[in-house]
Amino acid sequence: MSGDNTEKLRRDFLKFLAASPAVAAFGGVAAFLHEEGFAQEVRQSTFAEIMRDRLAVVDDPKDALTVFDFEETARQKVQAGHWAYMKSGTDDDATLRANRVAYQQVQLRPRRLRDATKVDMRTELFGERYASPIFTCPTGGERSFHNDGEVAVGRATKARGTMQMLSTSTSIAVETVNEAHGQPVWYQLYAPAEWEACAQLLRRVQKSGVSVIALTVDNTTGRFEETFLRTRPKDLKQCEACHIGGIEVRHQPMFDGITRKTRSNRNPALDWAYVDRIRDFWKGKFIVKGIDTHEDATLCLQHGLDGILVSNHGGRSTETGRGALEALPEVVAAVNGKIPVFIDGGVRRGTDVFKALALGAKGVGIGRPMLWGLGSFGQAGVDRVLEILQAELKLVMGNCGTQTVADINKAYVATPGWRS
Repeated sequence: MSGDNTEKLRRDFLKFLAASPAVAAFGGVAAFLHEEGFAQEVRQSTFAEIMRDRLAVVDDPKDALTVFDFEETARQKVQAGHWAYMKSGTDDDATLRANRVAYQQVQLRPRRLRDATKVDMRTELFGERYASPIFTCPTGGERSFHNDGEVAVGRATKARGTMQMLSTSTSIAVETVNEAHGQPVWYQLYAPAEWEACAQLLRRVQKSGVSVIALTVDNTTGRFEETFLRTRPKDLKQCEACHIGGIEVRHQPMFDGITRKTRSNRNPALDWAYVDRIRDFWKGKFIVKGIDTHEDATLCLQHGLDGILVSNHGGRSTETGRGALEALPEVVAAVNGKIPVFIDGGVRRGTDVFKALALGAKGVGIGRPMLWGLGSFGQAGVDRVLEILQAELKLVMGNCGTQTVADINKAYVATPGWRS
């Protein structure tokens, strides 16, 4: 092989590493390679051997040891443009990385000599009992990762006793997903600019049996997706069958029969007055997704919200450079137990779930790991991702001396590396 080809392969490999959330979780490519001789260090580093295994393809979901084991398998199976969209953040991807770093900066404070044979992960969310506080996040167009899409996720979450939140940008209608899930999902809402369109959408969702909606408020003006734009295929002709301009999805089944002036799910005019209008219209539970300050958490109480989902869209909305977990404590403090607080963004381990619960979260959402499992093996992949995370959570609960989810509190964690 020529020197030019060798160098190209090296650059391509480094580019892949740089875009990998798994590598980013350990401080990026520089940390991975220890900033020294590439080939020598990779051969000598135990960490590099672990990463090599994570970059291997898993032939059977049962062979996966952690959720990271699905990442490379999914990358090879999922269409390149869809993969580039999923793995990217916004601007410099700093918030995407911060989501993972925040979890690594939280330490556990386990209590010993407590009976670990009675660990019970079951939890209640708005009156419904679930096997654990882990839930699947609303990610748009899940058929982009596997043909069964949201139905595969519904069947897996049903099997694992997990709450499923469905995106407005779902590729399969809510009625069908509810059937697969075995009960009504929670529904994430992108509020159309026209109120009548929003009202029609809510009527349909309510008629399907959904009793919990989550209004997303952190992406009303769009985002600069630099990593996605640089890594997606240059030729977008293959995308035109399903996308307008290579990005906007042509078919949005939740808007069938609803007239809108624009196909965009963004509403730059969204404000608290619109929230009040939804609150007055919607008779079920109403939470807001995308709150990350105590000021806005206080406003959620004042406007009669039933819950808050602390989220930065998986690092895909505003480039705050702040992990969702770092925002959690101030939101929890502001609501002071009056309404439940949920969180998503950067969760990859059962220990991550435990840390979020200890800092006040009632439920903890997973996004990309669920998509890795879906892209790898469909329902079986999602099922194994949930199985791994639930097993890890049960293990850390036992090791830390907590028998129930309610036992987990801030006494079990320390945050010496946090700025505040």
